[in-house]
Amino acid sequence: MKSDCLGCQLANKISAVHVVYENDYVCCILDHNPFNEGHVLILPKEHVEDVDELREDTANAVIQASRLISKAVKALYKPDGITICQNGGIFSELHHFHMHVVPRYRHQSFADFYLETPLNNESEKGKLLKTRDELCAFIKKLI
Repeated sequence: MKSDCLGCQLANKISAVHVVYENDYVCCILDHNPFNEGHVLILPKEHVEDVDELREDTANAVIQASRLISKAVKALYKPDGITICQNGGIFSELHHFHMHVVPRYRHQSFADFYLETPLNNESEKGKLLKTRDELCAFIKKLI
């Protein structure tokens, strides 16, 4: 863990987070600025900046977590689809590897995800505790 890395602080729960799932390798948290309800970040607990630096066991844990989170999000929020994405290098705001699991709906433009314009997501932000509880309960049934 790198003490001055926000991603490490989030993944290791040093900063306040809404954890929906974790194991020895990853911590899955609600995005504090969700694109839609159920938007989750998957972060390795060890400090890694880019996907090509992931150890095999951590990479496998990231993919398994993305599968688990996707199942829960589909069941709870009934999106039209899910986008799983990762931004590396200068495009990573955290400078710590993280993968987004984002529920999406037909009427939305995903270009908004990448704009620096604030999202119209006060409703989703207001439901973070409820969303966390729903996802945690559903994921417990799956594992």
